[in-house]
Amino acid sequence: MTLENGKLCEHDDAALVTCMKHHLTTDQIIELRAELQRQLVRLEQSMRVTEKAVKIVELDQTAVGRLSRMDSLQNQSLSKGLREREVARLSQLREAISRIEKETFGLCIACGGEIPYERLFVFPEAPACGECQI
Repeated sequence: MTLENGKLCEHDDAALVTCMKHHLTTDQIIELRAELQRQLVRLEQSMRVTEKAVKIVELDQTAVGRLSRMDSLQNQSLSKGLREREVARLSQLREAISRIEKETFGLCIACGGEIPYERLFVFPEAPACGECQI
């Protein structure tokens, strides 16, 4: 990234060809984007495992006892809840990456104010400042 006319401009990374007027430094934006990408990869791996756990439970009474079937159904239910949370998180991560590309990353979607780097460091997907937290 380089500084041109008071805007941060990325010319090296094809996925991030942006020029943004920003309170975050070039290194901070690069670091936060890399963290979002890492979290996205880990989440997608986790979702593949969860997908297997959500599959229909066989209720063949000759194959397993009643308690084992109940346990399988309970595990499936827990896996479905996990899957719902993963889908929501996936959406948050993709939206954050999209905000980087749209040059609005680090700006609160509610009030338009700056989201402090410290908040983004902990929650890089945060769409809002601490006061407007959605």
